[in-house]
Amino acid sequence: MQETKKYEFLADDPNVKVMPIMLSLIIGAFFAILNETLLNIAMVTLMDEFSIELPTVQWMATGFLLVMAIVIPISALLMQWFTTRQLFLGTMIVFTIGTIVSAAAPTFSILLVGRLIQASGTGLLMPIIFNVFLMIFPPERRGKVMGLIGLVIMFAPAIGPTLSGVIVEYLGWRYLFIVVIPFAIFSILFGYRHLINVGEVTKPKIDFISLVFSTIGFGGVVYGFSAVGESADGFLSVNVLTAIVVGAIGVVLFVLRQLKLDEPIMDLRVFRYPMYTHAVILFLIIIMAMFASEIILPIYMQGPLALSAATAGLVLLPGSILNGVMSPFMGHLFDKFGPRVLMIPATIVLSGTMFMMSRLTIDTPVWVVVLGYILIMLTVSAIMMPAETNGLNQLPKRLYPHGTAVMSTLQPVGGAIGVSIFISILNARQLRFLEASANPTDATTIDLAMVAGVELVYFIAFAMSIVAVIMAFFVYRAKPDEPIREEDLG
Repeated sequence: MQETKKYEFLADDPNVKVMPIMLSLIIGAFFAILNETLLNIAMVTLMDEFSIELPTVQWMATGFLLVMAIVIPISALLMQWFTTRQLFLGTMIVFTIGTIVSAAAPTFSILLVGRLIQASGTGLLMPIIFNVFLMIFPPERRGKVMGLIGLVIMFAPAIGPTLSGVIVEYLGWRYLFIVVIPFAIFSILFGYRHLINVGEVTKPKIDFISLVFSTIGFGGVVYGFSAVGESADGFLSVNVLTAIVVGAIGVVLFVLRQLKLDEPIMDLRVFRYPMYTHAVILFLIIIMAMFASEIILPIYMQGPLALSAATAGLVLLPGSILNGVMSPFMGHLFDKFGPRVLMIPATIVLSGTMFMMSRLTIDTPVWVVVLGYILIMLTVSAIMMPAETNGLNQLPKRLYPHGTAVMSTLQPVGGAIGVSIFISILNARQLRFLEASANPTDATTIDLAMVAGVELVYFIAFAMSIVAVIMAFFVYRAKPDEPIREEDLG
């Protein structure tokens, strides 16, 4: 009897249909990740609908990030306890239930519960997708494939404000959820039909103390930074400081415990690989820069520029589309030329764009905002996924679940920190401007105060982008640290 040939990667096996596997994951993830920013422009509408204030409605966004920060750290453990099909179908079913609850919510409390259920499903999807693609494709082919993932994690949340503005204005806020339901159900059925299991179920020992530290740590940090806007004291609020300090202690205890365990929930030895660590730092910088634009620009456009929600969303559309279209192309260039050719010019252009955006005024033409956002999203597509792919490429195969879990955890954590810091900077600069003005209640003065805040936010983002430029000169093409071992093949 002829022995079945083993393949290091499923893409090399002619008997495996890779495209249906990819489509199953990408379709589900696109509409799940879309929800991260789908409600950004709908916040004002929800405030009027449910008669609530801004700090309350903000939990539609920050609560989403909070739940993701809690569930993502355990993704590496779950990927070793359940099969690929079980995890994907389970997370998509949970996400769909949350979407249905949100669409039918009679009160804001139930709407928020539905939103948090959505987040618990969404949080696990990206680690699953990263891990599956790393197992399927060899390093020399990952750039283009990871570019397709970039289409999901960058294009979906980027186009969220555009879709939100149009849907809210012409259909109503409930359709933000209703239009997602049929696609989510299709993804479940398609995945049930085509998705196969990737990797091995080893069922490692569960360390419940680590789970407690993780929940308190990452949840506390995200909660603390997300609650900054709820009090006039900002970062000096007792609740904020307590949450951040307790969260930071929890993270430290979690890290120390992982370093002592033989089977850690999140193996932090991934940071022994220099290009992975490099990628994580760059990833955080880009996430914060992107969140600055996606949160601050709609506020600026609907304030000083007096644009409607739909128009503000459409202004962001060209950049969002180009980001999604260019991500696979950037991945192909990464495979062919390596990371330096992409990242050095992209970081330079990004820093120049951030400086340009720091010069916005009350009379800035809309086309300048359109151009600035296009440049930001193009450079992000040339930096983020190539850096992330390059970092993951250096890891040995056994660390793939942990490497993807760490990066996926940092997205909501970095996003929450970035949003709270930039919003706090914006508010503080506005208040100082109004306090120094002769007529702080004048409409024009209020607009000028907001512009001053936007300028400061982008100047700080410019300083961060300079760090990215410096880091780009130290990147090199990473290769797997060790050869694929026979026991890794299953």
